[in-house]
Amino acid sequence: MVGLYPAKIHLGSELSKQHKEMYDMRHGGPYDRGSADSYYWRAFNPHYFKGDSFQSEKVELGQMTADEITAYTAGYNYNEEYGEKKDWG
Repeated sequence: MVGLYPAKIHLGSELSKQHKEMYDMRHGGPYDRGSADSYYWRAFNPHYFKGDSFQSEKVELGQMTADEITAYTAGYNYNEEYGEKKDWG
């Protein structure tokens, strides 16, 4: 599982293994925030937190590096394709 939310991630897939090697998977990081935004039906909006989500300083798109934006995008796209979406019903 990426982060601390209940998204189903196929950790055995080759793609997920590549992602684990390429991106920082920590809770609050760019990949995690992209995955979480997708899971919670939020719009694509690159950002991350320097520490834990919502408990530390938020880094917005204009302050992110190209690598951080790429990690956010990868997390968002991975969950869009292979993850679940929050059932608000």
